[in-house]
Amino acid sequence: MSAAKAPAPAAAALATLWSWLKAVWHFLVPRLAGSPEETRSERILRRVRIGIIVLACVVTLQSVLLVLGAWRNDRQIERHLGVAEAEVLSAGPRRSTIEFVTPDRVTYRPELGVLYPSELENGMRIYVEYDVNDPNLVRVRDRNAALAIIPAGSIAVVGWLIAGGALVVVALVQRRLTRRGGRPLTRRRAAGRASPPVRCRPPRGWRGRRRWGWPPGPG
Repeated sequence: MSAAKAPAPAAAALATLWSWLKAVWHFLVPRLAGSPEETRSERILRRVRIGIIVLACVVTLQSVLLVLGAWRNDRQIERHLGVAEAEVLSAGPRRSTIEFVTPDRVTYRPELGVLYPSELENGMRIYVEYDVNDPNLVRVRDRNAALAIIPAGSIAVVGWLIAGGALVVVALVQRRLTRRGGRPLTRRRAAGRASPPVRCRPPRGWRGRRRWGWPPGPG
């Protein structure tokens, strides 16, 4: 029989990367579930970790909804497509105001601006695509939801980078507390530890010893 084939370099690199990511995750997030033996400080730090992760997930969800909303607007425009020439009244990186005239001689100036307004300038004349049933929903011609992926993805990446930094700070704080005084006793552990025996010393002086029956007599 032929010898077993060695794993491909790509598979080995992926396995190494996966192991490294798991180690980093266990360092940043030891556990999310509560334990009856955890101390008060451990419980507080665990809840802080949960809050950080929840906030990062919310930011990621907002980014996904942003892309889905842009895709939905594109589908609505393409179902009832209308094309017109428009003039840029005010240009901005996030919002640009335009004005265009439909074939039936009605002038529209969408309050929410035009979709995908990057690289526009004041006074520029462009072609736009709009929804015939709702002319206030308008986008720059030949642009679609693919342009929203990079901004939305950037927001999600920045959110997770900030969350990762916060988790590192929490992990370092927990490690410092552990090194400083060790893990303090919980109520269950303290209750299970037996108390040391109490030793009674007799009073000083011979008279005191005789009064207390010290030393004990024979029998």
